[in-house]
Amino acid sequence: MIKINEIRCPKCGEAFTIDENSYASIAKQVRDEEFNKELASRERLFEAQKKAALDTEKARLNQEREQNVFELKQEIERLKAQISSSQKDTELTVSRAVAQKDRELADKNAEIIRLQGEVQSAKKDVELKESTLKAEYSAQLKAKDEAIEFYKDLKTRMSTKMVGETLEQHCETEFNRLRSTGFQNAYFEKDNDARTGSKGDYIFRECTEDGVEFISIMFEMKNEMDTTATKHKNEDFFRELDKDRNEKGCEYAVLVSLLESESELYNSGIVDVSHKYPKMYVIRPQFFIPMITLLRNAAMNSIEYRTQLAEMRNQNIDISRFEDEMNDFKEKFAKNYDLASRKFKTAIEEIDKTITHLQKTKDALLSSENNLRLANNKAEDLSIKKLTRNNPTMAQKFAELKK
Repeated sequence: MIKINEIRCPKCGEAFTIDENSYASIAKQVRDEEFNKELASRERLFEAQKKAALDTEKARLNQEREQNVFELKQEIERLKAQISSSQKDTELTVSRAVAQKDRELADKNAEIIRLQGEVQSAKKDVELKESTLKAEYSAQLKAKDEAIEFYKDLKTRMSTKMVGETLEQHCETEFNRLRSTGFQNAYFEKDNDARTGSKGDYIFRECTEDGVEFISIMFEMKNEMDTTATKHKNEDFFRELDKDRNEKGCEYAVLVSLLESESELYNSGIVDVSHKYPKMYVIRPQFFIPMITLLRNAAMNSIEYRTQLAEMRNQNIDISRFEDEMNDFKEKFAKNYDLASRKFKTAIEEIDKTITHLQKTKDALLSSENNLRLANNKAEDLSIKKLTRNNPTMAQKFAELKK
């Protein structure tokens, strides 16, 4: 049996504990007793008001009747005083006066009957309203009791992880109910990209017909069971949610939370926490679709500017791409020019070397030609006399040849 927090008696000060069933029974008794007290109080108040109104009206009518009777008596006395002079006129006048007063009294009685009818009608209206209020209050109590029992049973059967998944499934179901009619060009899927070390729960993106994205939201869903030992606060998850929003390139961050269930701040509606983290909001699940709608409608006003920005960005991309291609061409041309220049320089150097070598060969050939010319001149200048001069043996041999 699950224990409830210790309860201390306000009279004797004795502490005791009760289970959930006893607590529910006591709460129901208190509610029924308070309702019966309130109902009885309203009935007593209505009866008192009704009695006071009737008493006031009766007193007024009695006073008016007494006043009329008094006036009538005075009139009768006046008429009696005139009997001596004109008996017939007096009788006629008295008859007329009495008839008039009777008519007035009849009118007063009719007015009283009409007022009594209105009082009865008002009483019936009050009874009908009381019956309606009782029925509505009973229906609300029944619905609340059923909801309490449902969530008690749900929390008993589910783990903390399952509670969180149920909140995610609720939001996804709510979105899918409107996807085909209100979000034809929207993307709403779980964030499964954990390459940066963390991830949110869901990402919402929507584009125009021509593909220009005009809104993006990072969603985080947080819930925990009442029996969880460590109670988290919404603020505990702001930093990580802002980090996920920036890493996934989303414009807004929204925390859908059931944490801090007793907080008047978070129970009041949509809470803007942009003073801590830019473009961040905290909402209860019932504001999930209204939050998307509000941010979406606000963003749609900037579609024209976003389209112009996208066009300028594309133009800048085209210019950057042209500049990149131009720089790439320049780099390749410079490389080819440098390579050709180096090869041309090498070829010139080789040519210069060849010219130098040919020049040396030319010089050598010219030197050889000069030597040959000198040799030829020497050969032409050679004679037998010169060959046999100072050589008696050769001179003798040439002389013998001649003979």
